[in-house]
Amino acid sequence: MSSDHGTHSDLHSEQGARPGEHPGRARNPVIKVRDLAWLEFSKPDLTASEGFAQAFGFTTVRKTADELQLRGSETGTPCVIVRRGPRSKYLGAAFRAADTTDVRRLADATGAKVGKLPESIGGIAVDLIDPSGVPVRVVADTYDLASLPSQPIQSYNFGHEVTRINATQRPRSEPAAIQRLGHVVLQTDKYVETLDWYLEHLGLIVSDFKYYEGQRERGPTMSFIRCDRGQTPTDHHTMAMMLGPSKRYVHSAYQVADLDALAAGGEHLKQGGFHRSWGIGRHIEGSQIFDYWRDADGLLVEHFADGDMFDSSLEPGWSPLTASGLAQWGPPVTKDFLGLTPSRALGELVSMGRALRDDNEFDLARLRGLLKVAGS
Repeated sequence: MSSDHGTHSDLHSEQGARPGEHPGRARNPVIKVRDLAWLEFSKPDLTASEGFAQAFGFTTVRKTADELQLRGSETGTPCVIVRRGPRSKYLGAAFRAADTTDVRRLADATGAKVGKLPESIGGIAVDLIDPSGVPVRVVADTYDLASLPSQPIQSYNFGHEVTRINATQRPRSEPAAIQRLGHVVLQTDKYVETLDWYLEHLGLIVSDFKYYEGQRERGPTMSFIRCDRGQTPTDHHTMAMMLGPSKRYVHSAYQVADLDALAAGGEHLKQGGFHRSWGIGRHIEGSQIFDYWRDADGLLVEHFADGDMFDSSLEPGWSPLTASGLAQWGPPVTKDFLGLTPSRALGELVSMGRALRDDNEFDLARLRGLLKVAGS
């Protein structure tokens, strides 16, 4: 598809779809969600989880013996809910519907029931399960927490465009205050089936497709997916999904004010003994400045700033998936980020063997493509 039809044609999208390829959107979705509301996790130690969360830049909304609610500075619901559980685990995402009518419409279309959310959140929800077995909640009419004071944005001198005179630039080493939840990334061995489910039920649309080099004719193996809010720009991706040998959480991302907040916040985390997985750099898909960290239980989380915003007019870009193509600049992608450290790689090897025996989309050719990505 040519640029005349709205395909974004920069570094990551030199060409659009070929005839017969996946359109990246459903013709008549059940509803169109507005955004991610929150993510849910289980953790064995809520005190340790809160310690990392506050160093990462969250603010605690509520803490009981069995639940921890974390928020950013923008108005809205908590953006992370952590429940006490025997092990660290991703429990699912909640998406915000336009209104209660959409929640009921989705419930009617799926045969699910509408229920009330806890008093601390308010509103109603319909609980679904995607084809990968991951819980998905769609909510409406929730309480909005009032906004908090935002972290100051630095004043920059760009060449001869001088805005700061007789003043120094000294960002403090402090947590990078989270503004909001940006996106979640998941891996599944039922990639196309699961992708289509989100497009058809939640009205999400694809910003970028990635495919294994030499396998484009077999279709995409990763997609960056955004909300469809018509002419209102929204994040390049609210969700990303990739084909792999197992169903798992990959990472989630949280917006901060700017590069200085991100970098100074990274120094604060490093001083606290936390592990940087990869960064600082700038992505290609989405253009975000990024910095990835492991939380107290080893789950991957991202600070980001300066991400792309698209309206619904842009069609998906198509490009090959390579490890070196994950960033425009920054340090080389790490083994930790790719899951190639010994402890993580062992689990993936076991998953590969199991996936090749089971009935799913991850076959031997796809395995070769994935290994080529890891070596690129």
